[in-house]
Amino acid sequence: MEYFSAEGYELARQVLQRGIAAVFLLAFLNAAAQFPPLLGEHGLLPAPRYLERSAGRRIPTLFRLHYSDRLLRVVAWTGAVASALLVAGLPQQGPPWVPLLVFGLIWFLYLSIVNVGQVFYAFGWESLLLEAGFLAAFLGSNEVAPPVTVLFLFRWLVFRLEFGAGLIKMRGDRVWRDLTALYYHHETQPMPNPASWFFHHLPKPLHKAEVLGNHFAQLVVPFFLFFPQPVASIAAGLVILTQLWLVLSGNFAWLNVLTILVAFSAVDDAAVRAVLPWAAFGSPDPGSTPLWFVAVVLLMTAVMLYWAWEPLRNLFSRDQLMNASFNRWHLSNAYGAFGSITRRRNEVVIEGTMDEPGPDARWREYGFHGKPGDPARLPRQFAPYHLRLDWLMWFLALGSSGGNWFPVLLQRLLAADPRTLKLLREDPFDGQPPRWVRARVFRYRFSTPQELRAEHVWWVREPAGVLVDPIKRRDRDA
Repeated sequence: MEYFSAEGYELARQVLQRGIAAVFLLAFLNAAAQFPPLLGEHGLLPAPRYLERSAGRRIPTLFRLHYSDRLLRVVAWTGAVASALLVAGLPQQGPPWVPLLVFGLIWFLYLSIVNVGQVFYAFGWESLLLEAGFLAAFLGSNEVAPPVTVLFLFRWLVFRLEFGAGLIKMRGDRVWRDLTALYYHHETQPMPNPASWFFHHLPKPLHKAEVLGNHFAQLVVPFFLFFPQPVASIAAGLVILTQLWLVLSGNFAWLNVLTILVAFSAVDDAAVRAVLPWAAFGSPDPGSTPLWFVAVVLLMTAVMLYWAWEPLRNLFSRDQLMNASFNRWHLSNAYGAFGSITRRRNEVVIEGTMDEPGPDARWREYGFHGKPGDPARLPRQFAPYHLRLDWLMWFLALGSSGGNWFPVLLQRLLAADPRTLKLLREDPFDGQPPRWVRARVFRYRFSTPQELRAEHVWWVREPAGVLVDPIKRRDRDA
C-alpha cells in the first residue's frame, strides 16, 4: 500500500521506538525511586488525599479506586520491564499488534502516574513523553513499513515543540527580542550543569549570535520538516544540533533528548547513508501491511488531527499557553519553555541545628543533588534523569507557593525521615533529627574567572532574606 507505507524510514522507526522506550524506562525508574517519598501514602503531597479530593473528576488512572505505595511500585516496575523489552526490540520482532499493545501498556501506566503526580509531575516533558509514546505504538513492527501518517504526526509534534517555544519567547520577554537572553539564562536556569559556568562566560556577541540562531531554529526551521527530502532531513538535523547544544549547557530532564528522538521522524535512510555510507537498514515489504493495521492507524490519525485544532489555535493566540494539555489523555498538548528569563538567581537554603536558635547556634546546610548549594561545588550533570524535588525548589525560590509541600518537607527533615533524606545529597546530621530547621534565601551568581582562581568557588552568594524562621517538629507529623 504505497499511499500508507513510508519506505526508507527504517532508521527513523528504530530510533523513535527504541529511544522513546528508553526514556519511558528512565521515567519509570524515576517514579519507583521518587514517587513514594514525594507523593506516596506518607509523601509530601500524598496521592490518596489528592484522589479523595478529586473523587468527582474523571481522571484516567489505575489509582482512581485505590492507591498504595506497593501498587505504585508494581506499576513502575511493570512499566520498566515492558520498556526494556521495547528498547531491546523484542516486541518489534512480532506482528504489528505486539508493539502496539506493549507501547499502549506503558503509555497508560505512565499516564496513571502523571495524573496523580500533581505539582511534582506538572512539567511539559511529561505530556511530551506520553504523546510521543502513544504515537510510537502505531509505528508497527519490523514486519511492516512505518505508516506515513504516523511520521507526519511526529513531525507535527516537533513543529509544536519548536515553533511554540519560539513564539512564547518572542511574546514573553524583551531579552529574547533584543538578543540578550543568554546574558542571564545559563546562570539563572533551573539546574545548571558542569558546562554552564563556561557557557555563561562566553563573549556577549557570541551570546547574541546564539539567541539569533535559536530564533532561526525555532521559528523558521520547523516549517521545513514538512518539505520533501532531503530538505526535511536537513531541517531535522538542525533541530537535533540545537538540542545537543542545550544538552551541553544545562539539565532539562529528558526534554532535549526526547526532542532529538522525535526529530528523527523527518530523517530518511538516504540522508543517513549520505553521512554514514556503511549504514544498512532493513526494508520490510510494504505489501505485507495488514488491513486491520491500516484501519487502526488511519482512525488514530483522524482522532489526532481532530484534536490538533486546539494546539494549533493556541500557537497563534495572544494568550498562548505554555506546557498545557487540551485533554485528560495528554494527547493534544501545547509546548514551550522559558517565555521569560529571570535576571537574578535566588536559592532557598535549608539549614538545621542541634542548638537553641541564637547568635551562637551552629546551623548546618542540607545538600541537594542538583540545585546549587555549596559555592565550591561544581554543578553536576543529571539530565536526562529528573530531580523533581530540586526543580520544585527552583520554583519556590522564584516565589511560587510551596504551601502544600514545603512545610511538610521541613517537618520530614525535623523527623529525619529516611525516605525524604534519600532525596537529598547530604544530611548534615547523619540520620539524626535536628532540633530546629529554617529556610533562608540567598542571592547566587556565577563567580568570575578571577574569583574561581583565587577562591576556588563556582558560585558567589549573599544572604537575601528569610523564608521560614526556625521551627521545631510538630507533635503530630504533617
